[in-house]
Amino acid sequence: MKDPETDRRTELALFRYGVIAEALHLPASEVAGALARQSEKEWSIPGSRRRRIAAQTMRDWLRRYRRLGLDGLKPKSRKSAAPRRLSPETVETLLAIRQANPDLSVRKVIARARAFGGVGDEASLPASTVYRLFRREGLIGGRKTPPAPARDQRRFAASAACELWQSDVMHGPRIRDEAGRKRKTYLLCLLDDATRMVPHGEFRFSEDAASYLLVLREAIERRGLPQRIYCDNGSNFRSRQLSLVCARLGIVLIRATPFHPAGKGKIERFFRTVREQWLSRAPAEALEDIASLNRSFQQWLDCEYHLSPHRGLGGAMTPRDKWAATGGRVRRPPAGTDLEDLFLFETDRRVSSARTVSLNSRLYEVMDGLSGQTVTLRYDPSQPPEAPLKVVREGRPAGLARPLDQQANIKVKRAPSGCSGKAAASASDDKIKEF
Repeated sequence: MKDPETDRRTELALFRYGVIAEALHLPASEVAGALARQSEKEWSIPGSRRRRIAAQTMRDWLRRYRRLGLDGLKPKSRKSAAPRRLSPETVETLLAIRQANPDLSVRKVIARARAFGGVGDEASLPASTVYRLFRREGLIGGRKTPPAPARDQRRFAASAACELWQSDVMHGPRIRDEAGRKRKTYLLCLLDDATRMVPHGEFRFSEDAASYLLVLREAIERRGLPQRIYCDNGSNFRSRQLSLVCARLGIVLIRATPFHPAGKGKIERFFRTVREQWLSRAPAEALEDIASLNRSFQQWLDCEYHLSPHRGLGGAMTPRDKWAATGGRVRRPPAGTDLEDLFLFETDRRVSSARTVSLNSRLYEVMDGLSGQTVTLRYDPSQPPEAPLKVVREGRPAGLARPLDQQANIKVKRAPSGCSGKAAASASDDKIKEF
């Protein structure tokens, strides 16, 4: 079972990262100006009607992210706090005033209720509590969004390698899979904006988030960490997992405005080159299977495209030359970073009383002592469902989750109810050894 509170905290952390991401890569002298510009924008803040964020608040988020990473941007859990309850008399008074005066602000409704003496024994009446009451009763509506002004479209170009990667998907030819069926392929690709180098591109049978993350991981291993990735609004680019990976690596994820493809002109032009200069002339053996297709594509990239003068680079410089000239400050993942582990998918689950969690309609059993707790499951979706899952509890490893085997469990000794001391410890130790 998913934990809504944990999901809410993660989504809010990703929102906060999106607000401060641009300032992460700026020199210290430019951070104040960037935060000031961000504070002038209107934001759609999850769970709030506020539309502005103070520069000081963003500065605090920056400090917390640099010290603790994405976990530093998560709000504190409210599970331990006792919920505020209003007396029936107070609720009736507040609702009556709101219904009679729908234009009054929440604070003015509270002031009027106090003036009428209809707030019972409530010593304090927080505006946030009253706001949630009105929202639950449907007495607060959304604000109308003003029409967007005409877009200011201008050509742009990054100045150095890995400053900006553009990313998109091209529909490829139909290829036979391992079962002999003809299936459509997709070219998942990243293009360096400044040099026109391709950090990595690969044909796959799916364009989903799992496939895209494999391509992104390979690109990072080959060429380093980009500062920004510019992509469209496809479901693979809007996946929660991609946002988590980018936030942990300090990558700014920028999504193009829907129905405005002009911003991705460079990678669209690259796809045209792929079709005209390689795919239309690809030998028959390159289309036999997806491995042959990818080998042929990579050979064309390395031996022709990267070594040919590019019109977008002035007509005389090749992508490889441009990379060599501007790639001196490319970031690499910090020493000791396990990219394979970092790119694992994550999902939060609450452990049942039977010590099981569910993932993709399959039950997994976790180690003893986690019943009723919320844990994070970390897994590779390309692995078979029989593979164990990593379990994390409050940021610390908590063993593995293995597929539930009910027939094997019938032979496992249970500790007697209420047992203590060595018997309980022995039963727990025996069970932990299985994990």
